[in-house]
Amino acid sequence: MPDRLRRLWDFDDLDGSEHRFREQLEQEPDEAGRAEVLTQLARVQGLRGDFDGCDELLAQAEELAGASEIANVRIKLERGRKLRSSGEAAPSVPLFEAAFEDALAAELYYLAGDAAHMVAIADPDRMLGWTERGLALAADEPDAAYWAGPLQNNLGWHYFEAGDREAALAAFERALEAYERDPTNTEAIAFASEAVETARQALGR
Repeated sequence: MPDRLRRLWDFDDLDGSEHRFREQLEQEPDEAGRAEVLTQLARVQGLRGDFDGCDELLAQAEELAGASEIANVRIKLERGRKLRSSGEAAPSVPLFEAAFEDALAAELYYLAGDAAHMVAIADPDRMLGWTERGLALAADEPDAAYWAGPLQNNLGWHYFEAGDREAALAAFERALEAYERDPTNTEAIAFASEAVETARQALGR
């Protein structure tokens, strides 16, 4: 996984994730690294709905980030996620777009893929365009390849909720194919398989 901090995440266990990130915080050799970890601790708080705590940690990260490209991309991403999670999707979009452009410029392709997928879900009117941008990046850059699965999955649900079950099934099948390229990601494969089955049942298959 090209994101060095992704291994510390378990989205089903926020307490455990927080514990691992706090341990990592103590191991970071410089302020830029600490800023990175603080953004992930901020994300934990955002997922808990503690948006004030999220803001406080992002402010700490901003003080330490300096000129670090990766830390500043992460700050934009997590500020955007916090806004979207707190019901302010529209103001989150420029932050995700800026994170995408900054990540591309710094060749941080995994984070660019993350940003593209966030624009797509934060701005439904541009879901298709940003999904295409994210998928093109995932096809061109191995570090962004992971995002093919989430992008296709989100596109599938976009079609499904719009009533286009054929397009949803096709997107879910592409998501499953993408996830199956990493056999260790069993949870994602299971969820993708369920989405395929849901679409097939909706089509009477």
